[in-house]
Amino acid sequence: QVQLVESGGGLVQPGGSLRLSCAASGSDFSDNAMGWYRQAPGKERELVARISRGGITATAVSVKGRFTISRDNAKKTVYLQMNVLKPEDTAVYYCNTSPSGWFWGQGTPVTVSA
Repeated sequence: QVQLVESGGGLVQPGGSLRLSCAASGSDFSDNAMGWYRQAPGKERELVARISRGGITATAVSVKGRFTISRDNAKKTVYLQMNVLKPEDTAVYYCNTSPSGWFWGQGTPVTVSA
């Protein structure tokens, strides 16, 4: 079973940046589109960015122009570069296939606050 390990979250001031990483075990990482999801307190989990097997990306309207997703198939890792962070970006961030199909990891918390 594939395991996902997210990292890179933390506390950042509004306007700041973070780079999240998600390392996947298993042999079929490159065969899957991957996504970054987030779940804010009291809200449902939502997809914020997606990258296809071939590297085509898409982002949610709420993060467009600020977040960039990328992947390194050799390292079985997907990244989320987050710039110009806002308090409403506060959430636990997860990666998974897109649509989600693997077991969820622990996520990495991001808090945007002054």
